[in-house]
Amino acid sequence: MYHPATAPPPWLAHALRAQRGPVPWNAVARGALAGGPLLCAALMAGRVSLGVVAAVAAMLAGINDRPGSRRASVQRIGVPALAGAAGLSAGSCAGAYLGPVALTLALACLGLLAGSVSAAGGVASAAGTQVLVTAAVGAGMPLPGPAWQNVAAFLAGAGWLLALRLALPTPGSLAGDFRFDGERAAVAGVYDAVAALLEAAGTPDAGARRAALTAALDDAQDAFAGPRLRPGALPAAERRLRAQYAAALPLAEAATALAWAERPVAARAAEGPRRLAAAVRGNTHTGPLPAPHRTEPALRALDDALLQAADTFDRGRASDLHTRPRGAHPLLRTALGAGGREYGLRVGLCFGTAVAAAQFLHHQQWYGSHQHWYWLPATAVFLVKPDLGPLASRALNRAAGTVLGALLFAGLAAVLPRPAGLVALVVVCGALVPVAARHFAAQTTVVTVLVLALVMAGGEPQASAGRIGETLLACAIVLVVGHLPLPGQAGGGVRARTEAATGAAQAYLAHVLSESGDRATRWRLRREAYRTLAEARAAIALAAAELPPLSRHARDADGVAAVLERLVDTTTACAVHLDDTGRLTPRHARRLAELRDELAERRGGPAGGLRLPELPHAG
Repeated sequence: MYHPATAPPPWLAHALRAQRGPVPWNAVARGALAGGPLLCAALMAGRVSLGVVAAVAAMLAGINDRPGSRRASVQRIGVPALAGAAGLSAGSCAGAYLGPVALTLALACLGLLAGSVSAAGGVASAAGTQVLVTAAVGAGMPLPGPAWQNVAAFLAGAGWLLALRLALPTPGSLAGDFRFDGERAAVAGVYDAVAALLEAAGTPDAGARRAALTAALDDAQDAFAGPRLRPGALPAAERRLRAQYAAALPLAEAATALAWAERPVAARAAEGPRRLAAAVRGNTHTGPLPAPHRTEPALRALDDALLQAADTFDRGRASDLHTRPRGAHPLLRTALGAGGREYGLRVGLCFGTAVAAAQFLHHQQWYGSHQHWYWLPATAVFLVKPDLGPLASRALNRAAGTVLGALLFAGLAAVLPRPAGLVALVVVCGALVPVAARHFAAQTTVVTVLVLALVMAGGEPQASAGRIGETLLACAIVLVVGHLPLPGQAGGGVRARTEAATGAAQAYLAHVLSESGDRATRWRLRREAYRTLAEARAAIALAAAELPPLSRHARDADGVAAVLERLVDTTTACAVHLDDTGRLTPRHARRLAELRDELAERRGGPAGGLRLPELPHAG
């Protein structure tokens, strides 16, 4: 751990931080089977350019091939792929019919639109990234043949990776229907997180364990999102998993209430959720579950939830999953809101500036015989997207990864046979993409080698030096333009997330204090409150790691999020206590009033924008 006096600034600490976890061997296998075989087939068929386009699409799809369920991967991979195909078509048409100035303006407007939509969430962000990258490629990359063939090749490449994701089983999927192994792992993770929170009750680790439970519930909620893989009645395996997920919600509620009480619970309380997790993973019966001592409302709620879960596991009846609303209206509201406008302006400015610089250098023939001006705006897209990490951190990692990857490829290109060696390099890099995704510099290194191999396989000369120069120029453009002051109030993304979390917390609190018996609605509101809080926390942490011109706008938001987090925890404890006794204790009422006042102080307004209903039966 760094000493506070010598700790690096947040943007540098973020640049040095890497994700951890087991190697996703199934994703590694899919990466190896994606771009390389497509390029090899195209070489044998004499359609190298189409093979390069298909392999690029498979690479982009591989970047979006994250852990989760198969049904969720349809959205996570398919939606960005469709956006990428649209961007490639639009870019090809713009490059063919527009002059440099008109092309720059058109792509800048596209950046404004794509950046605004990117504020809506992970899938929208990936779609915004792909539409801009492929628009730049379509406008600048010399692709022979009609545009529709290239678009079809792009869809085929992404579709091939998606087909591999849907068809190939994953390790540990033989316990039941392998189509639902992602859902099974996510639901088991929820029960494990409940057990971990119970074990941490009354200790300093309780807050982190509660956040981990929220993340596990978010993962499980997402695992059931997306289109059904086949029409008709729900398969028995899916009905069972849906019921098991729904049964975890009251367990999570009781565990949160016990952690709020700040008193340790007996070790036997965590044994039941652990056995439920093992039953989900092994697709087996639970067997007898150890019951906690029913000495207080939260422990009685935990015991009742365990009994309900055991019954649900035996019957396997599906329940309401409380999934988040997915539709055009929330997306439109987010894109047009303060966060969307700020994202859009920053992305549009950086993308447009990069296109203008690339066009100028290209028409001044500073690029020599190379036709790679599209690399500059495509690189700027990955650098400027605000949801991909702090801007300075991304620029540093991108520069380091590109230099390393270009030098590595230059050495390999000098000794590898062609084209077999280039195909092998694409296979190896495709397999490494899921592992390298843990750190932006590592991912950039692998992708740089892969892209340079595809460029050379397409018949162009070795381009390592040009790749380094264009990346460094893109980093400079994004660092300068990305920190320019924008019209309107800055920090719109953080403010939008915090306001959403405040509204969700208020809706949850109002429902609990109304003493409604509709538990399904309560659990849905609780899920939304914790989920929006997690999203606000992530946005605040990201903004806080920016350089001071940007990070200062998130300075006060972290305190507001912390108060909201304690408010939602307290609301959960109130819900459990009201279920058992029908009234609140003075401690519950006093804590709610304190949090209301603290929120008002931090937000600088009456009640902090939070309307606290009259407390029922406090005494």
